Amino acid sequence: MELEVRHLRALCVIADTGSLHRAARQLGVAQPSLSTQLRRIEQALGGTLFLRTRTGCRPTPLGRLVLSRARPLVAEMRSLVTEARAAAADGPLRIGSTASRALPGWLRRLRGRGQDPTLHMNVSANALLRMVADGQLDVAFVHEVEGSPLRVPDGLRLRVLVEREPQCVSLPADHPAVVRPVVDVAELAEDRWMIDPTVDGEWDAVQRMFRSAGINPHVLHGDYHTAAALVATGEVVTVCQPTCLSRPDMAVRRLHGDPLGVRLLLAARTETDLDGVGPALEEAYRETARQAPAYREWLERDGVAARIPALP
Repeated sequence: MELEVRHLRALCVIADTGSLHRAARQLGVAQPSLSTQLRRIEQALGGTLFLRTRTGCRPTPLGRLVLSRARPLVAEMRSLVTEARAAAADGPLRIGSTASRALPGWLRRLRGRGQDPTLHMNVSANALLRMVADGQLDVAFVHEVEGSPLRVPDGLRLRVLVEREPQCVSLPADHPAVVRPVVDVAELAEDRWMIDPTVDGEWDAVQRMFRSAGINPHVLHGDYHTAAALVATGEVVTVCQPTCLSRPDMAVRRLHGDPLGVRLLLAARTETDLDGVGPALEEAYRETARQAPAYREWLERDGVAARIPALP
């Protein structure tokens, strides 16, 4: 087996994440495939590179030696790709994003200004940041869950859109708690929750919220599209963004004390890239926030502390 740059990059990601599961998600491959690839790399190099434990992976002495040589090579290849793509940058604007109701307005504004954006969605903010650093995307709009800092690759420029966006809860329309505009987490101790554990930092933050409230509810794991459908049928409650809108079968309510928060970030390789798309995103976010009555009310009262672009 001949080692390639992609193999060295995989080793770096395993070391950075400390987990084959998280590394596979960031690399966009199945964990069994990454495990097989790691075994082949170790066979080619003649020794074990990582110790696998119940808590994750950590480099062996041989692994640290290999990583010390691999990281500069991976960084150099990333720079080569970035420079080559910049020299040939006549194609569409490549945008990556985690989920947001501001996306349609952002894309519409960019097209109105003569840009031709493409969109790549991913629940993993860390994966999107890596794609920007590798030159696969021009810019990424991501959220950073409070208490779980993102792994920002060297060389990226960040711009904060919202310092702290308070997260809400989505309830079935006939839930007893919907009669109040603000719901205490402890009131939902007997409900089934659905959480997406593939969202970077989300599950850890929700667990902290549960512990702080002194509850241990039944939790289902699934994506948030499925969660929304199950909320509508009365099966679960779930975390949602404050820009989500109530529907006849589903109600969005604030959580007392705003125990969950995220920071909204725009990432690119240059300040010029940020300047080119940032104003359109701010406009789109303000538009989306205005459409959510409870969030608009919160912003007008408390939004200054969150460093959110002012609503007109």
